[in-house]
Amino acid sequence: MDERLATLVEQCVSALGLDLEAVELTPAGNKRVLRIALDRDGGVGIDHITDATRALSEELDASDVMGSRPYTLEVTSRGVDRPLTEPRHWRRNAGRLVRLRLADDSSIDGRIGESDDEGVVIEGRTSSQRLAYDQISTALVQTELNRKDA
Repeated sequence: MDERLATLVEQCVSALGLDLEAVELTPAGNKRVLRIALDRDGGVGIDHITDATRALSEELDASDVMGSRPYTLEVTSRGVDRPLTEPRHWRRNAGRLVRLRLADDSSIDGRIGESDDEGVVIEGRTSSQRLAYDQISTALVQTELNRKDA
């Protein structure tokens, strides 16, 4: 991806107080789709998405970073299907159920407890353990319907 595009998007969403989670530019027939995923403390609501879409559209239209080929802009929240990769992801998902694949190829399911810049506490049914982020290969939030203790 063009570094100018990534920089433009990052600066635009940062000015709105949002964190840029992903920028994906993919072909779609004779067009392209530019997907931007955003997040922030407290979550991203429809107003944030609307404001970001307007601001990004204006910035992209005013620059030449997308070239002359047509594209569709899609702005969305981070969603639960993206892996937890940054300390802020763990902090923002405290209390949520998560499935971890560890560096030793074992797996753990538990709730996200306290976290900091170095690691996270995973609370199991009978015990909890602190893991450094470098011990975790992948981590995905699990969707819970009908959570009784929420």
